[in-house]
Amino acid sequence: MVNRYQFGFLASFTVTFVSLVALAHFINSRLNAAGYRVGDLILIGLPKNITEHSAGGTPNGDQNMIDVASNMYAPLVAFVLAVVTSAVIYLKFGNKKRKPVLDPQTWQQFSLREKIVVSPNTAIYRFALPHPEDVLGLPIGQHISVSAEIDGKDIMRSYTPTSSDDDLGHFDLLIKAYEKGNISRYVSLLKIGDNIRVKGPKGQFKYHPSLSTHIGMIAGGTGITPMLQIIRAALKNPLDRTKLSLIYANVNIEDILLKKELDQLAASHANRFTVFYVLNNAPEGWTGGVGFVSKEQIEKYMPPTSDNNKVLMCGPPPMLSAMKKYLAELNYPAPRTVSKLDDQVGRHDIVLE
Repeated sequence: MVNRYQFGFLASFTVTFVSLVALAHFINSRLNAAGYRVGDLILIGLPKNITEHSAGGTPNGDQNMIDVASNMYAPLVAFVLAVVTSAVIYLKFGNKKRKPVLDPQTWQQFSLREKIVVSPNTAIYRFALPHPEDVLGLPIGQHISVSAEIDGKDIMRSYTPTSSDDDLGHFDLLIKAYEKGNISRYVSLLKIGDNIRVKGPKGQFKYHPSLSTHIGMIAGGTGITPMLQIIRAALKNPLDRTKLSLIYANVNIEDILLKKELDQLAASHANRFTVFYVLNNAPEGWTGGVGFVSKEQIEKYMPPTSDNNKVLMCGPPPMLSAMKKYLAELNYPAPRTVSKLDDQVGRHDIVLE
């Protein structure tokens, strides 16, 4: 998609070229009307007999050749000047990138542009950035803080946008609203045009294509958001060869967030991405896991313990406590409370409010 800077470059090139060609023809016609030949002016430093009598030629023949040369020369000069002028304009304006919006030191307000309902209690909340071509500026693997004043107190929670810096002019938050929640309920009650306060980036984890050979992911509920951020970034990069394996646990089948997209990604990248669903309440004919995520499922679907592999977890604290135990039994190192980039096992607890 052509942005306004690229469009400006093309427009400036076209206008400059046409203008210079028109100017060259105008000057040439005025000089001819005044009795001057452009060819004579170009060759004015040469002896007159050379311009009038070249070897083996006639004066009229030489003059015609000069006129043809001058008529060809003018558009060529115009073209060269157009290229140079447009190149200068492009270098000055065409490569201009807007500064990322996020500031880790400053709280900023963003207004709700759109609410996309995903399930009865979950929605994608799309917030507008100041300019249509702005980018949020969030590294893959990191998150933002969302703050609001609730009952006279400043409450803050961390969220991972499901959008990326490829999405210009907005960012998306996938949020499940809890009846007794703080920030989640606050966001669910926002009206179009209402604001939230955001600060970031936050976190010690930054994904890049050479980070790991194989990344395993265990997610519960809205814990899918940081996983989806990494999955999307890895699979859309043709130079990224990282393998991704996801175990995604929920209570009911309707609680599986963005299942259609996950299934499409798994089908399109079968050699790199797999997803296994686990439900507490499985419907009739269900072919995925039933109950809670088990040690056997982790052993089957997660990559083996290795310095070149990683396992990332995000979900409710009780779930992550169980996963930590199973991973330890399978000889994975214990995750730290605050995960670092070089950790083989990383965790992020979801606050269920």
